[in-house]
Amino acid sequence: MFIAATTGSFANLSFEAACTQIADLEFDRIEITFSSPEADFSVDSIVADVDAAMLRCRNSTRLSICAFNITYDLPLDHFPALFKLAKLIKVSQVTIPSLELGTPFNDETDRLKQLVHQATQDGIRLSLKTENGRLTEDPLTAVELCKTVKGLGITLDPSHYTTGPHRNQDYDIVLPYTTHVHFRDSTPDQFQVPVGLGEIDYSRVMTGLKRFDYRRVFSVDLVPEGMAQDAIGLEMRKLRMLLETLL
Repeated sequence: MFIAATTGSFANLSFEAACTQIADLEFDRIEITFSSPEADFSVDSIVADVDAAMLRCRNSTRLSICAFNITYDLPLDHFPALFKLAKLIKVSQVTIPSLELGTPFNDETDRLKQLVHQATQDGIRLSLKTENGRLTEDPLTAVELCKTVKGLGITLDPSHYTTGPHRNQDYDIVLPYTTHVHFRDSTPDQFQVPVGLGEIDYSRVMTGLKRFDYRRVFSVDLVPEGMAQDAIGLEMRKLRMLLETLL
């Protein structure tokens, strides 16, 4: 198991600067966040030139890039280029959001079957992030999607199950399907708080996943809005050190 950090934690910086910051904070791995078509490093740019995107990844960091994290609804025709880049730089984990709450279940499963088929052909694990406002905000629905779409996994983000409408529900049922994890600290009233002031039980999550032979990555994924640059680095370092003691 490894501790990674998302470039989305430094969303106000360029891709290269974010990678440098993560390396300076002594993380093992980097997870690339794709947050919008207007971002400094976007899926649109990958679609335009996969080889150029590959070179940019390789030239930006000495650390291993372990995962992609898509945080918005990506057009279906963009996924082949994304999966091609992942294969070229040996990324085997891609996280995407489920569709918005209210989307018919069958519509989502049809979409996901197509995407999982494409991802599997390139040796990639595709997973849905547990997220408020999306179909996966309910742990039961998240599990049903995985049962219906064979090969689909879950990226567990406990913050959404701590602050969301299902915060009093036991989410251990998603652990057998979890292929990736995003961590920050949260309370029922605040999505992100300084490390140690929230209610995320990292030890409980990690111990629970070990029961299912989880040997993958735990990513620190902060929300940088409203935080000073030096505060972001401090919080990421604190969480990295805490998680390392629990491995």
